[in-house]
This record gives sequence, C-alpha cells and structure tokens, in this order.
Amino acid sequence: MMAQYLALKAEAGDSLLFYRMGDFFELFFDDAKAAAACLDIALTARGEHEGEKVPMCGVPVHAATAYLQRLIKAGHRVAIAEQTESPDAARKARGSKALVNRAIVRFVTAGTLTEEALLDARADNWCVAIGEAGGEVAVAAADISSGLFQIVHTDAGGLGAELARLAAAEVVAAETSAFAEAATSLRPRADFATEAGEARLKRLFGVATLDGFGEIGRAGLAAAGGLVAYLEHAARGDLPFLRPPTVTRAAGTMAIDAATRESLELCQAQGGGRRGSLLDATDRTVTGAGARLLAADIGAPLMDRGTIDARLDLVAFFHDDAGARERLRATLRALPDIGRALGRLAAGRGGPRDLAQLRDGLDGAWQLGERLSAIGRTAVDPGPKLLADLAPDLRGHGGLIDLLRRALVAQPPVDASDGGFIAAGYDVALDDLRDAGAGGRRAIAALEAELREQTGIATLKIRHNGVLGYHVEVPARAADPLMKAESGFTHRQTMAGAVRFTTPQLHDVATRVTQAGAHAQAAEAAHLEDLIAAALAPRDAIARTADAIARLDVAAALAERAAEGGWTRPRLVERPCFEIEGGRHPVVEAAVAKSGDRFVANDCRLSDASRLWLVTGPNMGGKSTFLRQNAIIAVLAQAGSFVPATTATLGLVDRLFSRVGASDNLARGRSTFMVEMVETAAILAQATANSFVILDEVGRGTSTYDGLAIAWAVVEAIHEVNRCRCLFATHYHELTRLAERLDALSLHHVRAREWKGELVLLHEVAAGPADRSYGIAVAKLAGMPPAALSRAKAILSRLEAGRQKTGGLAAGLDDLPLFAAAAEAEVAECDAIRAAVETIDVDALTPREALDTLYRLKALAREG
Repeated sequence: MMAQYLALKAEAGDSLLFYRMGDFFELFFDDAKAAAACLDIALTARGEHEGEKVPMCGVPVHAATAYLQRLIKAGHRVAIAEQTESPDAARKARGSKALVNRAIVRFVTAGTLTEEALLDARADNWCVAIGEAGGEVAVAAADISSGLFQIVHTDAGGLGAELARLAAAEVVAAETSAFAEAATSLRPRADFATEAGEARLKRLFGVATLDGFGEIGRAGLAAAGGLVAYLEHAARGDLPFLRPPTVTRAAGTMAIDAATRESLELCQAQGGGRRGSLLDATDRTVTGAGARLLAADIGAPLMDRGTIDARLDLVAFFHDDAGARERLRATLRALPDIGRALGRLAAGRGGPRDLAQLRDGLDGAWQLGERLSAIGRTAVDPGPKLLADLAPDLRGHGGLIDLLRRALVAQPPVDASDGGFIAAGYDVALDDLRDAGAGGRRAIAALEAELREQTGIATLKIRHNGVLGYHVEVPARAADPLMKAESGFTHRQTMAGAVRFTTPQLHDVATRVTQAGAHAQAAEAAHLEDLIAAALAPRDAIARTADAIARLDVAAALAERAAEGGWTRPRLVERPCFEIEGGRHPVVEAAVAKSGDRFVANDCRLSDASRLWLVTGPNMGGKSTFLRQNAIIAVLAQAGSFVPATTATLGLVDRLFSRVGASDNLARGRSTFMVEMVETAAILAQATANSFVILDEVGRGTSTYDGLAIAWAVVEAIHEVNRCRCLFATHYHELTRLAERLDALSLHHVRAREWKGELVLLHEVAAGPADRSYGIAVAKLAGMPPAALSRAKAILSRLEAGRQKTGGLAAGLDDLPLFAAAAEAEVAECDAIRAAVETIDVDALTPREALDTLYRLKALAREG
C-alpha cells in the first residue's frame, strides 16, 4: 500500500494527497503534519517506513467538503485519490490479498472550485493564465463554476491592472514567463505554445476555425491554451464547462491599477472583505449571479458610450417605475443560481438538486420573459433596447422544463446515492420496484411484530446497517433463549449491550427488499445520467438565460440604490470634462448617516480651462473624501450606474489613478515614501489627456525642501505634459503660486473656521487657497497636551517670521522655467554629448587620444 501511496504522492507534487481508504481520506508524512495543523485534528502514526513511524491523519469522506474548504482557504492545493475498483473486483482479478487500485481523479485548487459550499455565491472565482507571444501579452480567465471564459489583450504595463480587476483565485504562467512573479502556479512552457493552444480551443468547442470568436491573436492563444491545459490537469482530463470565449482588449474598459483599486476600495475594503467598499455600499442585488455581475461591472467600467447608455436606459426604466422594479426583484429573489448549477453538472459534480434548480430557475425565467416582452411594444415607447434584447434569452427551454418537471420530485435529495429523486409515474418499471420494496418493508414490520410475540421479547427490533444488512437486535439480557440451536435464530454479532441475530424468514424478506432497492437505485442512476445529458445539451442557451437574469438583477438593484439615495443619471459627452454638482461619497455618506449627521455635498467642475484643481485646507477637512468621491463617480458612471450627485456631466475616462494614502511594502523593501514615489511615477508615465488623476499630499515623508520640490515638479508635469483632469490636494501652500503661471490650474480649499478657540470643520470646498493649514488646531482636537501645543505655537510664530524675511520655502522659484522648457534644456544637453560620442571611432584612438576625448566630453558636460 505504501508503494502505491508514494507513487500517487509523486504525481500529486506539492498538493496534499487525500488517499481514499474505505470511508476516510487519509494523509501521510508531511501532508499529515500540514493538514493536522491546519484542520486542528489528531496526528497519529502507523507502521514503519525506512525505520520510522509514519505520521498520519484522516477525515471522513462524507465530511470532506468542510475540510477541503479550510485547506483551500489556508492556501493549500489538494489531490483526491479515489478507489477506481471495488474490493470484490480487486480480489477476483488479483487474489484475496489484492490491493484496490487507486488514481488521482481531481486536483482541488482555489481557482477550480465548483462546490456550492466552497464558493462565495456573490463573487466570481477566476482562474487566470498569462500568455506571451511576439512581444504581446494576453490574459485568459475562466470561472468554471459558471462557465465564463474571457481572453483580454493587454500589454506589459497594463497586465497588473487586468490582474487587479479579476482578483483571481489562481494565476498560472509558463515556467519561463517574464511575469512568473505574478503567478501562483508555474506550468511547463509547452502548455503555452500558440499552436497547441489553437488545437485545444478547436477541440474544446468542436470547431474547425476560431474566427467566429474574434481576433484571438498569438498571445491570446498562448494564454487560453495554457489555461485549458491547467484546467485539464486539475480535472484529470475531464474538462469542466467553458462557454465560448469573449475576446476583448484592455482599451475597451477603464484602466485601473491595483494601487488605485486599493485606494478607492472599489470591490474590497483595505481591511479585507466587502464591508466598507464601494461595491458593498452600492449592492442591492437579490441573486448571487447579479452580485457577481455588479462586481465585474464596477471592476471594469466601460469605454463605449453606446453600451453605457444602454445600461443606463435600463436602470432609468426601473428607477422610474417602482412597481415594475419591485415585481421584478420579488421574482428574482425566488430564482436559484442556474449558472452555477449548470457548472456543477458539467463538471460531473452535480446531482438531482442541481437539476431541480435548473427546472425551477428556467421555469421562473420563462414566466419573467413573458411579462417583460409585453413592455414597450408601442411605436411611441419602444422601451429600453437592452430589455428587448434580454427578453428572448429568458424564454425557451420548454421541453427541458417539462422533462425535469415530470422526472423529478419537488425537493430532490442532495446525494443521488440515497435515491428517491425520480417522481412517481415517470417510469412504470421503477414504480413496480418501489412497490416491491415497500411491500417488503411492510413484511419486515409485520415479521418484527410476529417475532416479538413468538419470543416474548417486547424490545426486539429489526434493524439495518451497511455490514449485516437486515438483522434482529435484542438486549443482551434477553438473548440467551435465542442462542439455543432449536430457537430458529442464528447468532451474527455480540455488542456491549445488545446481541444481533438473523432468521430464515428475515433473510427471505430482506433479499426481496434489497434486490428491489438495488434495482430501483440502478434505474434512478440511469435516469439521472440521461437527465443530466438532456440538461447539458442546451448549455450555452441556459448560460445566456443566466446572464440575462443577472443583468436584470443588476439594473433593478442599481435603480433601487438610486431611488434610495437620491442618485442621478450621469450624462456622458465627448469632451474631456468633469462637471459634478452636489457630489457625495456613498460609503462615507452611509457612515455619517449612522451617526445621525449629514454628509456635505460638493461641486467639482474640471474643463479645458480648469482641468487641474489644487486643493488646500486642514487635515480632517474632507480633502481626501472629496478626491475619492469624484473618482468613484467616474467609476459608477462608466459602469452604467446612476451616481451620488445632483447632476453629473462627464467625458469618458480612459485611465483612473489614485495616489491617496500609502503604506509600507516591507516584503519588497519599500518604505511609505518609496511606494508613493513608485505610484506617482506610474501616473506621470501613463496618464493621458483623457485620464482622471487624484493625488493627495505628494512629497510628504521626506525633507520639507525635497517634498516641496517633488510636489512642484509633479504639478507642472501633470499640467504641461499629461494634461489630464486632476485633483491635487496638498499642505504645501507655496504651490498656490503656480496658479499665476499655469493657465489650467485653479485654486480651491476646504473651509474651516475657528470659533471661540475651537476649530470648526465645514467640509465645504470653496474657490481660492486656504488662509492657513490649521495644523495646531487639529492637533488640539486630537488631544495633544496643552504644554506641547503652546510650544508648537511659539515655534510656528518664529518660523512664520523667518519666512516673511526670506520669502519662504518657495523663494526664487518664480525665476525657474516651466516644466516643458526645463525638460527641453535637459534633452538638448544630452543631445550635444550624444552627438560628440557618435563621432568617435573608438578602435582608431590611441591611448593619448582617448584621454583627450574624455576631457573634451567632460568639458561639454560642464558647459551644459
């Protein structure tokens, strides 16, 4: 046995091996130690291997799912080794001491889950592969629990944003990949070959050409091929359900890098989990599929105005008709998650309960489609186009619904092995077998009464278990008369408090019951196989129905949220503007409302003439909230949602950047300031004229002079080079002098007042610079001791007096050329030296000439 185990363990690699032994999955050696520590179960030992006791632990097969959940959450992968033959078959084939054959039937990994208990019903579970070919980069992503399959073309710079958007449970890359650091699993390079990838996709979807899926490209083929190969490996060749891939380019959605997603807390709060995130504050969906789709929408705001407006039209329809919205949401609440039920059936892990979910879900969708198709049929009011497009996908499947309705009981059991899920009347032969079994069970009950009367033992019972089958059980104190040869009872087993027997009459009746039950179970298993095949035949159409249900849920949920919070429909225009009146931050607003206070709404108007706002004011005054709420409004608008504002007119944002707050990244040796600089560098390198940038306190974390210099240069670069819409919050009041030199920069501040020695924060954004920072007043609010406050005031007075004499930190900066002119001068200097170097014939120089040349280049550098 140990040789068989070690061979399977070698195949499992770094996965924990669940080795099936009877009713338990056993783990040995280091696997046992890791599992025992993670699961908090007993670690024991058995036998010997190479002179040492073998550590082991085990979990019951019937409870394996709960243990798998904990292991996967802890970051482990698990290989399931099942018995591939029965003990009887092994003995017949290879003798009485034959070892049962076992094989790994599945790898359970974070990205390949389908079990309901292991998944978050309200979140997609992506498994992602990175593909590279010909200098191009692509990402293939699949959620096998619902069959979603995407191929996204991006580039090396945009890969991080795509991975952040997907928040994948697993990321797979080739062993030789330039992006191996981003992967959780590395696979052989051959799995990512483009030719092999093309062949795998053709075989998977049964097509001769991939042209119908769009322009996949070489990098896309590499990514998709690597992903399919990994899924085949995890499922041991039994590939789960994948829908035909949607092929897109990253440019089709707003680019949002990982730092920005974390800063804005789009789908996950910085503390972890959904609570406190934008998604949590927005989500009013009533189905798991709708919640997953809303998260995807917020994670990938669109760049196509037509598609955005189609979504907004549908939200507006349900927003304006509260009755229709509530009726739809009431219907959706009752619908099961047919997408994931279909995924379990396709993966071979489904059962009667999943078929019942398809039956009820498709039936409910049909009725919903009938109601919605009657909406907006007039020429005057055709209704939302998206609603008309979705209605046909809700209907259909009549034959399958009727089949499942006739074949299944109303509430089938989860485990098919228990039987009892095929409805009476569906199969006459099965009904006869059940009647025979029921008659036998009645006969057993009558026999039990007869034996009690015959023996005089009132506590005699006829019981059943998996080892003895049907048997007579009596208390030990009453067993002696039945042990006699002439009693007619045959002794089978003695327990601590009971003795078990059988009789010829019981054997005859039990045989009839057992045979009828076995035949009935076999018939039900055959029907189950046929029903699953019938359900999977229209799998793509069923998946479209699931998509339609999710889209309707999202639209109705966003309408509900808009009505609840007084949100408004945004207007999207071609010009790069950002005009918000009465904007609010939904997460902060909800928190403020709980405390009984009112959130202060603010306007924001960015245009060609005023595309860069410099916002000053005290800490706790609301600068960061103001910056974030406007970025969030852009995300919601392009996701197809109403926004928390009185009015909103926006030009499309191609890239969103947020440098608001930072923390150490000690694992990569980066301080807070270094993280800030890396993120700011990425903004200056990638932001375009159509981007939206929010920056808060750039330059803090280093010396005052260094910080001011960096902040000054960043403001100039954004204004002169990137020319994007930007909100820049700062405590460097010296930066306000830039308004005299930069045409598109305007000054604003968050208002505060001192009243009777106390600081009052008004949280209002007003035009013009702040009169001062109120830092000492904020320190007082924080509870700084009076002596320290008094000392700080004295030092501040001395510093301000010195600043008046010298002209302050920014003295002399007015004489500097603007950013563009300074950059041109630096380039010109480099060009002069480069030109001199290019004229040198290195091979022809004597040592003396080489030295002279170095002196000449040094002189050129000094002149520059």
